[in-house]
Amino acid sequence: MYGGGMDLKRELGRTEPDYIVYVPESTDGSTHDTGNEHFLVFQGPDGSLMAVWTQSTYEGMSDQRIVFSKSEDGGRTWTPPEVIAGPAPPEFKGHMASWGFPMVSSSGRIYVLYSRHTGINDVFTHTTGLMAGIYSDDGGRTWSEEQIVPMPHSKWDNPDPSVPPNWIVWQRPMRLSEGKYFVGFTRWVSPAVRHEPPMDVWWAHESVVEFMRFENVDEDPEPKDLRISYFAGDDQALRVGLADHPEVSVAQEPSLVLLPDGRLFCVLRTTVGSPYYTVSEDAGRTWRDPEPLRRYDGGPPVLHPCSPCPIYEVGDGRYILLHHNHDGHFQGWGPRDTLYHRRPIYISFGEYRPDAEQPVWFSEPAFFMDNDGVPLGYGRGRCDLAMYASLTFVEGGPVLWYPDRKFFLLGKRIPLERLSELEVPR
Repeated sequence: MYGGGMDLKRELGRTEPDYIVYVPESTDGSTHDTGNEHFLVFQGPDGSLMAVWTQSTYEGMSDQRIVFSKSEDGGRTWTPPEVIAGPAPPEFKGHMASWGFPMVSSSGRIYVLYSRHTGINDVFTHTTGLMAGIYSDDGGRTWSEEQIVPMPHSKWDNPDPSVPPNWIVWQRPMRLSEGKYFVGFTRWVSPAVRHEPPMDVWWAHESVVEFMRFENVDEDPEPKDLRISYFAGDDQALRVGLADHPEVSVAQEPSLVLLPDGRLFCVLRTTVGSPYYTVSEDAGRTWRDPEPLRRYDGGPPVLHPCSPCPIYEVGDGRYILLHHNHDGHFQGWGPRDTLYHRRPIYISFGEYRPDAEQPVWFSEPAFFMDNDGVPLGYGRGRCDLAMYASLTFVEGGPVLWYPDRKFFLLGKRIPLERLSELEVPR
């Protein structure tokens, strides 16, 4: 229930959203819906907007599940979320399901794949899991039974084959690689084979970035028969050294865009106070060694802590980068304080530079939104404005769909005309 004198309307309006997708039914966790994140909105095969996200009482709790919702009026109203994988109310029985991501085949079949916990923990409960999947052939009204999608063993996995891998896909796969769905993912390195974390903080656990391409989605196979090609695996995985400990890789949450010349441009988060970037010239099969993301070649690095930093295409050769515009030192907080320093949100406008070493250059950051750091939700609440987000076009304009404090799910129009006036170096 809503208690403690909380002015929910005021909290809902702090980031000045244009769309309201989901408001939990309590602030204290009593309704088991106060954790909402990894919010992926997409165009449904029937022209509607659809969304899948990960819901729980609080991130990582045993009731974590995948839910589905739909809007038939351009995002103005949404159906109540339906649990499509994982523990369902009121009993919340079974193992958690986390980090679902959608793909729509050419015939209109909607696939949702996700991490299915098996009861075995390796790194974190909500990162250790098998890949599982379901599908709908009727626009999300009904869903198939769950099937396990085989994943090959990696050198970064636990040598014990009974222990599932540790992985997260956090953005929507897009048709970026020779017309096929392509996405990056974080692979957390098993404690059995990793460097020991040199400090007692979750983001010091070793991780690498890899990619997967879905080869036969348009053939409408059963989930267990999906063919997936894995790129940048094993020794080719993308790595960035942990701050002050370069032997420990902490590279996470890759975000991808397609360049006008057909190359792929990828931004990923690190712990060194700046995102890194990499480029592929062969549809994602091989990648450059990651380098710090700068405003332009030889220019200042983009400032950002260990937090999601998605990049989205908003026009041919035009992009937006969402970031916090600080390196983790913010209002008295430090790089370890990820519940508190993941705000505010700035946008840098990016343009394609075909002859540059870094092929996307960026404007100075422009303030976009903030929640003023007011905690909200289960327990002590959360203050973060972490961009576990997605972008679609509504009525011809880009809309960012985002969680606020991993509590509200909201949408906000991107002011493209204003951003286009920002100067990008040439």
